Amino acid sequence: MTGFAENRRVATVALVVRNYDEAISWYVDRLGFLLTEDVDLGGGKRWVTVAPANEQGARLLLAEAADDAQRDSVGNQTGGRVFLFLETDDFVRDHAAMLQKGVEFREAPRHEAYGIVAVFADLHGNLWDLIEPKR
Repeated sequence: MTGFAENRRVATVALVVRNYDEAISWYVDRLGFLLTEDVDLGGGKRWVTVAPANEQGARLLLAEAADDAQRDSVGNQTGGRVFLFLETDDFVRDHAAMLQKGVEFREAPRHEAYGIVAVFADLHGNLWDLIEPKR
């Protein structure tokens, strides 16, 4: 026993974006995510979350950059490494749909010991893996 509750999970991951509406449009229109929250917090700030249509896994909090340091991190939150992993049960279907919607893949799909994977970039250049894990 560690002293922590057993039922914990990472529920939300903050992603710094240039503009709320631009980011909402990209995630909803290109990745098929749902807009799960859009709450005006006043002073130009909003609480905006998106999630895959099945609402499985963590949500993304789209956080509009508020100062120069945050603006400098847009598109490079992990120093050029893959940042997020979008898991699917049908790589071929989702890869084709994403290509049709204009998502930029940085490589051809490849088969790895852990599954089928390809790296793509979001609207700001953050890198993601689209992955169908081996079952």
